[in-house]
Amino acid sequence: MDAVRLIVTSRRALAAGGGVPDLLTEVWQAQALAQAIGSRLVLAGPPHLRGEATGLADLAGHGIGVLDRAPLDSGEPRAARLTELGDTRACLMHLGGLLGDVGIALVGIACAADDEATYWSCVEAIDAADEARDRVRDMLRKLAEREAALPRREAG
Repeated sequence: MDAVRLIVTSRRALAAGGGVPDLLTEVWQAQALAQAIGSRLVLAGPPHLRGEATGLADLAGHGIGVLDRAPLDSGEPRAARLTELGDTRACLMHLGGLLGDVGIALVGIACAADDEATYWSCVEAIDAADEARDRVRDMLRKLAEREAALPRREAG
């Protein structure tokens, strides 16, 4: 399945919310998708984005690890359905939005946490999502710079 379609599906599932366990599952799913997209960009994306893509995959993986909450009885992770990235810019734009949504959901969960362990794992996951979103922004900036430089090269 195309990355943008999976991201839209994840954003809808995250927005549908539910209780804390459901939200944590959706956050986990979103982080797993971000990790898969980062890994795919490392292997098949534009070469000038590979460093940031590696960072994205690593940060999303850290976000998954601190939550330690695999989806409950939901079969394979949504990220396993990723077959193609499609347009890199569109993929990254949507992924940045998803990571923003993840951060917002985690803030809500952290504020309502009954125990310190949940609170601190959410804080760590928020940091990972924010840093992953920064990597996405860096990649979008690099894409824009590369596109802006193309007309100058062709004109010269």
